Amino acid sequence: MRVFLSWSGERSQLVAQLLKDWLACVIQAIDPWISSKDIDRGSLWFSTISQQLGQTTVGVICLTKENIDKPWILFEAGALAKGLNSSRVCTLLVDLQPSDVRDPLAQFNHTLPNKESLWQLIRTINNAAENPMLSEAILSRSFDTYWPQFEASFAEIIASTKDSQLKPPTENEILLEILESTRSLSSRMRAIESKNSMREWTKVLSDSLQPPAVGAIKMPVLGDAIARPKLTKEKIELLAKALAEQNNKGDEPQS
Repeated sequence: MRVFLSWSGERSQLVAQLLKDWLACVIQAIDPWISSKDIDRGSLWFSTISQQLGQTTVGVICLTKENIDKPWILFEAGALAKGLNSSRVCTLLVDLQPSDVRDPLAQFNHTLPNKESLWQLIRTINNAAENPMLSEAILSRSFDTYWPQFEASFAEIIASTKDSQLKPPTENEILLEILESTRSLSSRMRAIESKNSMREWTKVLSDSLQPPAVGAIKMPVLGDAIARPKLTKEKIELLAKALAEQNNKGDEPQS
């Protein structure tokens, strides 16, 4: 199983390399992959990532203060998100806190460099395969065996690399993020309302095709004037088609 490790910058690269070696020890059946050159300089990287993404099951983005706004990190994260389920794309916050991460990277599951958080990442990777590669008990023992090595090596990387300053967001960036979040929420709400509306109409149409109960007169009305005796299967199909087209138009973005 392929695990794609994304990085940019010295600290991020060293952590990605450490993670590559450590993951292969904890779960020997996986195949972690990182690019051999800094993605900011790789002219042939586009074709390489396409090939690797086709075989990738989980993506881990090694985020630092230095690379959080780098165009290539954002591009690579987008490529991973497009090719994988969002729950299988994670960020490893090397020297960041979740509150430091803004959209679109804020949409992913964040992993902190501590034992509890990395254990959850290991479980995610192990369970991402069609069948878990290791049982929970064996995975836990393997994780506990190799955790001290990761902890010591990670601390050494942090101590030996330059700590960058995180650039605070501007007022315009904050407002833009709020606007994008609001639009996204509004779009999701419209989609939910549209689906609920369609289910209600489908139920009404389905009920209309059922014969009346014995000893009772059931005359369901569609809209204000369409009664059961006038409904035919052909009319109902045309009405359902019209409703579906109307809902689809309602989901189109407003210009």
